[in-house]
Amino acid sequence: MTDVSYVRTEMLEEKAPPVSQAGIIKWLRDNMFSNIPNSILSIAALWAIYYVLSDVLPWTFKSSWNANSLDECRSAIAATYGEGTDGACWSVIHDRFLQLVFGFYPKALYWRPIVAFLLMFVAIAPVLFDGLPKKMLRFTMIYPFLAFWLLWGGSLWFPLMIIAGFVLGYLAYGVVSKMASSLVGMIAAVLVPIIWWLFLSGDVATMLQSIIPLSIEAVSSSNFGGFMLSITIGVIGIALSLPIGIVLALGRQSDLMIVKVICVGFIEFIRGVPLITLLFVASTLLNYFMPPGTNFDLILRVIIMVTLFASAYMAEVIRGGLAALPKGQYEGADSLGLDFWQSTRLIIMPQALKISIPNIVSSFIGLFKDTTLVSIIGLLDPIGLSTNIRANQEWNGVIWELYGFIALVFWLFCFSMSRYSMYLERKLQTGH
Repeated sequence: MTDVSYVRTEMLEEKAPPVSQAGIIKWLRDNMFSNIPNSILSIAALWAIYYVLSDVLPWTFKSSWNANSLDECRSAIAATYGEGTDGACWSVIHDRFLQLVFGFYPKALYWRPIVAFLLMFVAIAPVLFDGLPKKMLRFTMIYPFLAFWLLWGGSLWFPLMIIAGFVLGYLAYGVVSKMASSLVGMIAAVLVPIIWWLFLSGDVATMLQSIIPLSIEAVSSSNFGGFMLSITIGVIGIALSLPIGIVLALGRQSDLMIVKVICVGFIEFIRGVPLITLLFVASTLLNYFMPPGTNFDLILRVIIMVTLFASAYMAEVIRGGLAALPKGQYEGADSLGLDFWQSTRLIIMPQALKISIPNIVSSFIGLFKDTTLVSIIGLLDPIGLSTNIRANQEWNGVIWELYGFIALVFWLFCFSMSRYSMYLERKLQTGH
């Protein structure tokens, strides 16, 4: 019997969307050619990219990697690609790679900075990522002293005495806080380690070293250089500037007038002085304020100044996060019966840090890039080493290859920090 119904009895098969509404064509229409002005800008941008890459890519890949001098490099490029070919002499990177990475660190001891660098990832892993055993944080606390010993060498008792200073400060805080007040305990926690480090730790370390020798070959700071120097200054500055910045930000909002004045004065003074000025102070003027015969390591002086500089900016970043919190968060903490330190640690500071993540990471990236300024005071970071390499007759005239390689390495570090910042923002997002 013939079916004469007007209602379809079977579903039609799905059809593919129109070409203009799917795939790369849709993406191009939505993002680059959505209207006439965007189309003009997209075409102009594509032309500019093509114009740059048409010169850069041939220069990059028509290159030489195995020459021992600039003349040999140019001869090899001419022999391979023809006379008049302009190519990159990456041979300088191949020839001076270890020097750019380690500076003048003894070759037989390269394993020490390599081990310190690998252990750094183990130390920061429990801080950056969840799900790892909390016991790893113990190694995170010990790592700075272990890394110092690996890089500089010498007696193991010296970093142990530094750790002992922190232990004494913690014990002093506990004892004095019970006898007096928490404020007096905090003062004792600062003064006791300083007295220990300045007057007692050196003699105790020397005595223990004579009884139980624990040491490895010492390496002078004058041998530090290259990316190892930049990473050392940058990592220490980043690790110390955040907690110091938090303390300064809280001190700036303190009700205690003397604490507030000290924090505000420090922040405004440091932020009003260029970093290069502080580096010159660290390299020259600081020696005039030290006792005669005192040997205060130059890299240590630079690390102190870089850390103080970054801490002042970090304090303002944290203060911005604290100011962005609604007043109800403070009132809610008070309603739970929490004291100042409990509410700050459990409620206020976590939210302020979350709000400040983009600015915090931007400060970290800026600090890491600013480590190149140490070349102005004679330290041989990658920029300083590139100047020395170009002063050599064999590589006199090589510019773009060295600067391009240095820029690429810095970009990799900074891009990694930026990606982690975005990951952390997505992970802590609670708006939806």
